[in-house]
Amino acid sequence: MNGGVIWLAVASGGALGAMARYGVSRAAVHLLGPNFPWGTIAANVTGSFAMGFLIVWLARTEPHSAAMRAFLTVGLLGAFTTFSTFSLDVVTLYRDRTLTIAGAYLAASVILSVIGLLGGMTLGRQTL
Repeated sequence: MNGGVIWLAVASGGALGAMARYGVSRAAVHLLGPNFPWGTIAANVTGSFAMGFLIVWLARTEPHSAAMRAFLTVGLLGAFTTFSTFSLDVVTLYRDRTLTIAGAYLAASVILSVIGLLGGMTLGRQTL
């Protein structure tokens, strides 16, 4: 497969993932307020769940093109979830609030994202 096709797949998936991420962040601020990074944690947990489900689906329904895998994993979910925003949120919560709140957010994000990934894998194994 042409390398340019994979780059376009990643770019188009990334554009959609970034727009979805922005939508989740806006909705979280609208629904829950700006005092805690609910949008980041929601995107990371749901994105981890989706990644878990997706990897099971990809493994069970091979073959898939490299472009499709790149579109979904690196592009769409890679742009939807973001470690850099998570890191910024931890530092901002520590600076503006307390170490306890920052630590709780850090622990909840990591634990819930791993649980989300495992949940997605479990659902994928049960339904696919």
